[in-house]
Amino acid sequence: MGQQGQVVKISPKNGNSTYEVQSNNWAGAVITAAAGTYQAVTGTFTVPKPSGSGSAAIWVGIDGAGPDCKVILQTGIVANVNNGQVAYGAWSEWFPDPSNSFSNITFATGDVVKLTATAHSKTTGTVTIENQTSGQKVSQDLSSSHAICQEYAEWIVEDYSSGNSQVTFDNFGTVTFTDAQATTASGTVGADGATIWDIWQDNVQLTKSSVSNGNVVISHT
Repeated sequence: MGQQGQVVKISPKNGNSTYEVQSNNWAGAVITAAAGTYQAVTGTFTVPKPSGSGSAAIWVGIDGAGPDCKVILQTGIVANVNNGQVAYGAWSEWFPDPSNSFSNITFATGDVVKLTATAHSKTTGTVTIENQTSGQKVSQDLSSSHAICQEYAEWIVEDYSSGNSQVTFDNFGTVTFTDAQATTASGTVGADGATIWDIWQDNVQLTKSSVSNGNVVISHT
C-alpha cells in the first residue's frame, strides 16, 4: 500500500514548518529526530468524501521519509471513488512487507477516525484504527525482518502505488489530523516545526499542506 516518500525538490519555508518538500507521492507533515527516538505516532481525522475518480491513502507512520530509513511502520485508510461510488478500507503495513487489510471495521463520510502506530522495537509493533463515531476498533501486531530507524514520524495523504505504478489520485478534499502527536521516551511531541510535504506531478502542485496549532492540514488543490 504505502511506499517510501519520493522527493522531487526541497525548498526553505517560513512559518510553523522548516522546509517544503516536493514529492510525487506524499503530502502532509514529517518530524525528524535522532534514530531511536519515536516510539509511536497518532492522529485523528474526519473521513473525507472524495470526488473525481481514483484513490488516496490517509495514514500515520514511522520512518520512510529519508534515504537512511526506507522501512515504514504505518496504518490508515484508503478513500476510493469510482463512477461516483465512494468506498473506504482500512489497512496496515510494515513496508516493504505486503500490506494487510482489515475486514471488521467500516467507515462512512464524516466518521471520526483515530490512527495509532506503535513500535515496540525496531522489528515489532502494533497498529490500531478506531472509528470513534461507530465505536469500532481494530488492532494488529506486526513484525518484520526489516528494521525501522524510529527517526521520522509522519501524518500523510499518499498517492500510493499498486503494482508498478501509482493509482489515479482522487480529489480527497481536505484531511485535517488533529491530536497529531508522536511519543518519545521523554513524553509526546507535536507536529509544529515539521517538514511540510506536498505532491507535485508533471510540474503541477496537487496538494497544499500546512501545520497550524499542532494540526496537520492537507488539501487537494
